[in-house]
Amino acid sequence: MGWNNTPNAERVHIGIFGKRNAGKSSLLNALTGQDLAVVSDVPGTTTDPVSKAMEILPLGPVLFLDTPGLDDAGPLGEKRVQKSRQVLNRTDLALLVVDARTGMTQEDQEILERMQRKESPCIAVWNKTDLLPKGEEIALPALPCPVIAVSAKTGYHIRELRELLPQVVRVPDEKFQIVADLLNPSDFAVLVVPIDKAAPKGRLILPQQQAIRDILEADATAVVCKEYELRSTLEQLGEKPKIVITDSQVFAKVSADTPKDVLLTSFSILMARHKGILRPSVQGVTALDTLRDGDRVLIAEGCTHHRQCDDIGTVKLPRWIRNYTGVTPEFDFVSGIEFPDDLSPYRLIVHCGGCTLNEREMRYRYACAADAGVPITNYGILIAYLQGILARSVAAFPAVSMLLEKPGKEKP
Repeated sequence: MGWNNTPNAERVHIGIFGKRNAGKSSLLNALTGQDLAVVSDVPGTTTDPVSKAMEILPLGPVLFLDTPGLDDAGPLGEKRVQKSRQVLNRTDLALLVVDARTGMTQEDQEILERMQRKESPCIAVWNKTDLLPKGEEIALPALPCPVIAVSAKTGYHIRELRELLPQVVRVPDEKFQIVADLLNPSDFAVLVVPIDKAAPKGRLILPQQQAIRDILEADATAVVCKEYELRSTLEQLGEKPKIVITDSQVFAKVSADTPKDVLLTSFSILMARHKGILRPSVQGVTALDTLRDGDRVLIAEGCTHHRQCDDIGTVKLPRWIRNYTGVTPEFDFVSGIEFPDDLSPYRLIVHCGGCTLNEREMRYRYACAADAGVPITNYGILIAYLQGILARSVAAFPAVSMLLEKPGKEKP
């Protein structure tokens, strides 16, 4: 897969933050070598985050995110500031852009402290050095992060800044694979992909594409079928597959048609593992058994899409939860980068697989839930739990499946 086709969720996210008119958009244009963002001397020109995918070696595929000024004012300005803070939640490396003429202000210091609280690797970029009086020495402060003087306008030290990026960003040495580590060369993996009115026209959804690619990377064979073709597909294979991976919405049928000695899981569960949040998701799902009438449940999706009449997030999940628990909770819904700052009103959070969100964003959301003492799980794990097949669905991951060995952890 070329870097141009790398999903945004798998890229290193580099956020550009700072006060209005500090030169954030100019810096984005200079770093990418393209006129992507509108540049103006008028403060507040950038009203929404601007993104650009590219490759920087040795980091590989990255996604630059230019944000509105964090000192924006007024009701509309506060909404822009909130969007910028949400971008920080999914940033692997933050660039704090400071106007070299004014130096570090109180607002800049507050921005830096927020980055430190979120443990975001950061570089302070002293921009607009070309506007300093001729001959004036550039005084760089001592900060708890690297500091570099640049000029986005003239290109001064832009190359050096690019070279500094991979030295500061923290990329995990080893990430959870999606499914390749469960397979040996020549193994069969069967993927069950329903094609209904909710399926995207002419393409597979991202987790399905990623799973197929991961299977091929393992030198195994991916066999794709619809849910009502699974039984005949297994008969025609001639040998049992190593694993069956299914869309969560047809978990029950696929479980019934899959031999008990064949591993079974869902795309959603694989994505939770890939993002490093499988354990808390399995732990959190048991909160279903203590829900009461009127309890608030948050259902969160990472992507935004046109809602169908029987949408899984807003229609099916609430219906299934009410049927399983016998109570009537209240449901709130968020999508995209929107995620509540205050999670304390909720008794349970149910999140999608997060295929469009990067690992940092998903870990941030799970950490927020943990800080608020609110159990959190994801679509696939919740559906498997409702249907009494969660233990089987995570059997491929012994360190997690052992969480279900205690009595009462899953209803038959």
